[in-house]
Amino acid sequence: MSIIEPPIDILLEEADNDRFLLCTLASKRAHDINDMMRGQRDRAIALQTAVEIARAADTKPLTMAFNEIARHDVSYNPESIDVHNH
Repeated sequence: MSIIEPPIDILLEEADNDRFLLCTLASKRAHDINDMMRGQRDRAIALQTAVEIARAADTKPLTMAFNEIARHDVSYNPESIDVHNH
């Protein structure tokens, strides 16, 4: 049993069993998620309390990216390694 969620085997399957490709996919997607979160921060501060914001920020962008990869929500173009969010 793995303590890593999602399991590394599933993540590697989504990246053609290439750990470097998996790192690239997760890194690019996490960067996009981080940019989106940063862009929404000012609006969130105006609409939510600090406690609500802290709860929403509990999940790190890299964790979100790995979960999206495991759910098949992220794909890539092998020709250019462009990451696509579905």
